[in-house]
Amino acid sequence: MFAVSILCLLWASAPEQSPPAVRPAIAVTAPGDVQQLQLRDGTRAFGRVTTITGRLVHGEFRPADPNPTRLFFGPTGRSLRQGDGYVGVYEIMLPFVQVGLTDRITVGAGTPLMFGGGSGHPFWVTPKVQVFNSPSTQAAVGVLHFMNIGDGNLGIAYGVVTHGSADSAVTAGVGYAYDRTYDSHSGGAVVMIGGEHRVSRGVRLVTENYVWRDGGILVGGVRWLGENLSADFGLAAPIGAGTFVAFPMVNVVYRFSVK
Repeated sequence: MFAVSILCLLWASAPEQSPPAVRPAIAVTAPGDVQQLQLRDGTRAFGRVTTITGRLVHGEFRPADPNPTRLFFGPTGRSLRQGDGYVGVYEIMLPFVQVGLTDRITVGAGTPLMFGGGSGHPFWVTPKVQVFNSPSTQAAVGVLHFMNIGDGNLGIAYGVVTHGSADSAVTAGVGYAYDRTYDSHSGGAVVMIGGEHRVSRGVRLVTENYVWRDGGILVGGVRWLGENLSADFGLAAPIGAGTFVAFPMVNVVYRFSVK
């Protein structure tokens, strides 16, 4: 009887359990619909969500990566949306731009800020077509083609697949590197394995690694994520060179939309 009385007393004095918090669903609404947003202090705002550029993860808002279609240098299987694009610079001296013509087709180009004398100023073009898109897997084909390089042209034709989520994914690709001059042609296979993992709201770990017949290169580092700006900081180390040498990688990218 005493034990029953104690149990009843504990039950009566126990604080009332609050129902689990329900996170509101955020969705883009049709034109003409109006949504209501109520803040914790009771303030109400009325409007309509037109785009969603981030996600809630364990109660923390994580803005979308402004540059998800590439690792340090190589592409992922993801594609820009129509009208979206980005401008950036590789290694301080190599500016580039990429724009989505459709949700699956992007084009881009770049050129060194400074270059020595020669027949012309070199530049490169980067057309890319996404051939498959699902919530967890994307695939694309494209070309990185350099022009005005010596007496001919060179580049890489590739296919690439990305599998995973917006926060963690693995990218694998295979390409054919070619070198064409007026009187000769050479080439060889290149394999790329890369990955990305978001460790916090504003930091993502990135790696990008290449292997070819005579060697390869390992690249790893971090990406700082802003709302429209991202910055990569990493190291690149050739393999098969006999001695260990690491080169700094510094890239800055700004996202824009022409819609």
